[in-house]
Amino acid sequence: MHTRDAKIKVLGIVGSPKRGATYRAVKEALDAASTVPEVSVDMIELRGKKISFCIHCNKCIKNGLRYCPTFPEDDMRDLYQPMIEADAYIIGSPVYQMTVTGQLQTFFNRLRPIAPLFTEGLFATKVGGAIAVGGTRNGGQETTLETINNFFFCTGVVVVSGGVLAYNGGAIWSKDRGAKGTEEDEVGMRTLRVMGRRVAHIARVMKYGVANLPKPFSSSELAGIDQEEMRKGFEIRDRLREDEELEERRTFS
Repeated sequence: MHTRDAKIKVLGIVGSPKRGATYRAVKEALDAASTVPEVSVDMIELRGKKISFCIHCNKCIKNGLRYCPTFPEDDMRDLYQPMIEADAYIIGSPVYQMTVTGQLQTFFNRLRPIAPLFTEGLFATKVGGAIAVGGTRNGGQETTLETINNFFFCTGVVVVSGGVLAYNGGAIWSKDRGAKGTEEDEVGMRTLRVMGRRVAHIARVMKYGVANLPKPFSSSELAGIDQEEMRKGFEIRDRLREDEELEERRTFS
């Protein structure tokens, strides 16, 4: 099946609570990605969005829902489908105590309703690049990039770096001067452009390569999922949960 007329969707996610340095960094990478043929880009800002903490109630999983029923009124409901539809992600965060912002970590946690899609391998042909913006030169950019890349690893997304000179992704030294500081970091900005183009190119390779393979394969195989072992694991997990729920009823009856 040929899909040469298909668009490659690259989704940028800005994990900052305000519009400034990180927004400018993600935009730079997206602008570079958009120069690759057949690529369209979009952006989601977590700024100002109400996203409640995941309480791991598992109602979404138990009821087979692709959204969170526990917090129906917050802003997370509209963010699941863009994540599913995107072919690639460029995710950026300012450095908060050497890691990502609370907003971005909560966003990651709240993706649990689509977790079954990870194990089915839907995300195994998607690619992702990370961006970290720090106010000091060595202010936790590497550990922040690692957190974002770990999210990609957990979901099966293929991690794309900023090239052979930027192993973990795009790192910016903003000198705490917002968007202007980001723009003045010439080395960092060049890295962002390289990564944006690499994300787009590799997303095209993944999408067209899979579509044109002479012999099809299961998505779960690409994701490294042993379905039989997964089924056994789910059965054990469900039995343990049933035992826990029964014990809770006994305790409070």
